[in-house]
Amino acid sequence: MDIVVRSALVADGTGDPLTRHDVGITDGRIASVAEPGSLAGRRTIDAEGLVLAPGFIDMHSHSDLQLLANPDHLAKLSQGVTTEVLGQDGLSYAPVNDDVLAALRQQLAGWNDDPAGFDWNWRSVGEYLDRLDAGVAVNAAYLVPQGTVRMLTVGWEDRPATEAEMNAMKELIATGLAEGAMGMSSGLTYTPGMYATTEELVELCRVVGENGGFYSPHHRSYGKGALEAFGEMVDVSRRSGCPLHLAHATMNFSVNKGKASNLLELLDEALDDGCDITLDTYPYLPGATYLSALLPSWATEGGLDATLARLSDVDTRERIRAEIEETGSDGAHGVPIDWEAIEINGVRRDENSHLVGHSVAASAQRAGKPAAELYFDVLLSEKLGTSCLMHVGHEENVQAIMRHRTHTGGSDGLLVGARPHPRAWGTFPRYLARYVRELGVLELAECVAHLTGRAAQRLRLTDRGLVRAGYAADLVLFDPETVADTATFDEPRQQAAGIPYVFVNGVAAIDDGQPTGALAGHSLRNPGSAR
Repeated sequence: MDIVVRSALVADGTGDPLTRHDVGITDGRIASVAEPGSLAGRRTIDAEGLVLAPGFIDMHSHSDLQLLANPDHLAKLSQGVTTEVLGQDGLSYAPVNDDVLAALRQQLAGWNDDPAGFDWNWRSVGEYLDRLDAGVAVNAAYLVPQGTVRMLTVGWEDRPATEAEMNAMKELIATGLAEGAMGMSSGLTYTPGMYATTEELVELCRVVGENGGFYSPHHRSYGKGALEAFGEMVDVSRRSGCPLHLAHATMNFSVNKGKASNLLELLDEALDDGCDITLDTYPYLPGATYLSALLPSWATEGGLDATLARLSDVDTRERIRAEIEETGSDGAHGVPIDWEAIEINGVRRDENSHLVGHSVAASAQRAGKPAAELYFDVLLSEKLGTSCLMHVGHEENVQAIMRHRTHTGGSDGLLVGARPHPRAWGTFPRYLARYVRELGVLELAECVAHLTGRAAQRLRLTDRGLVRAGYAADLVLFDPETVADTATFDEPRQQAAGIPYVFVNGVAAIDDGQPTGALAGHSLRNPGSAR
């Protein structure tokens, strides 16, 4: 064997009880799972007291650029993640043309930055996946972003797609899946994806399902209309026959306190009827997005320049303010904004750095102006490239949803900004520390299965997600007594504790607690694709 992990407690990803084994690795694969002390290798790691699990699968990641721009990728590797699912929320960088790429670089700067000197040497999904194959820290799957596809065909207009535009979108999606994408994502509170009707989504999802993919929507509301929005996505899945994976399936804002059971009843009824549905969540209360996402959809129609023009007009600003603060905009999930709950956590201009870590309400009070005015001024100054935290979650909902039979883990983590959400560095150890060891919400073997085998099954990965002979050696060793998230809202970029070893395709990426700089990851492609 190249490497033998000796006498580890194995959580194999199925949810079965832990068992003690030696695990041997050869040529990037698990060569043997054997009795303790029975295997020999050129290198032996004594795993007494440690748990060996499949590498964690981040089902909702925003590492699309940072995985390439900052290849050490310690945020994910240090918490045991060996596979990420990119292309989320209907907005990412493939497929694109030059004009759409330029617009996306600006629109998504608050999520992913816009790195100076970065080589944008792809336009298609296949070319992006080829770029990943040149060497990245973790494995990555990709979803065709429906909002980006709509940009390419319909533009930024709030109207139904024509028949010709529908055909063009279907072709782009089918091509993306043929080139290796695992499915399609949507961001139905983000422009222009939110302009799609239910009928349009059904037609697109038929193509996704026929090409072996699944649909992963950020649906139309996580606030006032959350249950109806979840119901629409289940309806799309039923009518299209496309498997459904609900992204960051939370029940947030004051209107949904204690209502997780309503969501789970909806999903259980559909599952019992034969629908193929899974979901992911992160184990935190606040959410995160870019600050301009709170704007009503009509205010962002037409793209960046049109949005900035509206924000510069006094009368239009007042119309936007009334909708955000009094009635609740669709971008803010139909709930009137509490500016105390909106914390700016990332800016691009030094002159705005004093706003980071403070609520819009607090910064406005210091500036001596209404909160909405400060909000508009920041968006103009930053050309919308600003991120924020939304303190809108409920612990009872978080715990109830993570117990569900189809639950998987997703960080939804943004890696850029002065103070990004700590979920980017802490999601997976937090599950193990807080919700397994401290609160007992999940059993250890069950939790590992949520984060590994169950996620791999959704992705149709037949050789990952389990500790089993013949499977790819994506593995994590952690101490069940000390594993913990150390990332906080004040200090979010902190390496997890109690995770001394992480292997990606059999190569040590974290070795005795230290990053090795290995780039052993690559794209994971739709099993039905050309490659």
